[in-house]
Amino acid sequence: MPDVQPLVSDFVLKLKRRKVEGSHAVARQTAELLRSVVSQHRMGSSANQAAALADAVRAVGEQLISANPIELAVGNIVRRVLHIIKEEDISSTAVGIEGLSVTVDSDDEYDSEHDDRPALSAAVLAAHARNALRAPSLQTLLEDIPVSPAISGTASSTGDSDGKSKSGDKSSTRKLKHDVIAAIGDLIDEIDSCYEPISEQAVELIHQNEVILTLGRSRTVKEFLYAAKEKKRSFRVFVAEGAPRYQGHVLAKELVEKGVQTTVITDSAVFAMISRVNMVIIGAHAIMANGGVIAPVGMNMVALAAQRHAVPFVVVAGSHKLCPLYPHNPQVLLNELKSPSDLLDFGEFSDCMNFSTQDGSPLLNVANPTFDYVPPKLVSLFITDTGGHSPSYMYRLIAEYYSADDLVVRRKATS
Repeated sequence: MPDVQPLVSDFVLKLKRRKVEGSHAVARQTAELLRSVVSQHRMGSSANQAAALADAVRAVGEQLISANPIELAVGNIVRRVLHIIKEEDISSTAVGIEGLSVTVDSDDEYDSEHDDRPALSAAVLAAHARNALRAPSLQTLLEDIPVSPAISGTASSTGDSDGKSKSGDKSSTRKLKHDVIAAIGDLIDEIDSCYEPISEQAVELIHQNEVILTLGRSRTVKEFLYAAKEKKRSFRVFVAEGAPRYQGHVLAKELVEKGVQTTVITDSAVFAMISRVNMVIIGAHAIMANGGVIAPVGMNMVALAAQRHAVPFVVVAGSHKLCPLYPHNPQVLLNELKSPSDLLDFGEFSDCMNFSTQDGSPLLNVANPTFDYVPPKLVSLFITDTGGHSPSYMYRLIAEYYSADDLVVRRKATS
């Protein structure tokens, strides 16, 4: 893929240097890049074009995922595109089978006299269908489908069938590629518009004179609260500041500009204030297959406080944040440490950072984790662009977007 490789290299560099901010932007740019990969991919003479196309996506996906393993949205989109390729291949195969004529052994000669199309027995067609539409796994679906002797025999009896077959193969190949590109375009539209269907559910969840607690700054939460305000809901928001980056200060200012009554509290004051709260609404970095949530650091403390005081803990997130992996999977990097400069001034604490100890280690260490993991038992409800769901339902929702064979994005070994 000589035309698209510079784009891949540029995006890999951005991911490594954390130049793309936010899971939404990462997901969208990943989808756009993979659409370019599919568009520029040259469909060769391979009997299974879907497998070749999926392998091209995997090759790029491996690079993107390894560039920034903590950003799970990258892997989510890569797996979504692989699932799209499989679905479109199944669809085109099913359409091809529908065009075939089925006959059953009979004494009636009507079919053979009045139907000029090549006739296949029900047994042969059923066998062909089983080969074409086998168990729902990408590996088996993308295997070469052997040509049945009955089919090849029928085809050989028609004079120019070979030419028509080649023409049909080229046409089906172009159609597969076109359909995959269109489906990825729909995925990009879904990512772009995810805030609207989520925000539409705000009126059903936020009632008059309620007190809402959130932590840090999430665009999805912000749009959700904006929607409730636009529907003339009167409510108050407590914003935990989200140290050490203090994104809660930014959210508080944005809410005030929209006329929402807002109170900023320290993260350590969450337990002290939770008894006054009717509901906790937070965003997520990723939603795992077990219904657990990877969210900004401090969120587990908020969830524990909510559970202790029987306050509903609601997570709002777009479907591009649904991850088919479990927290214990080796592919999941649950956390990363940010720069200690967010917490301490190096000049002020330089006298604590000497290496005079016998083992050469500094006297002062600074840990600045980025994320928390919130187990599903602490979550009351998920609000996504497909509606509201309980934590126990998330694995079924995730199964609609991904194939089990794509959990590990790896190119197939070539012999």
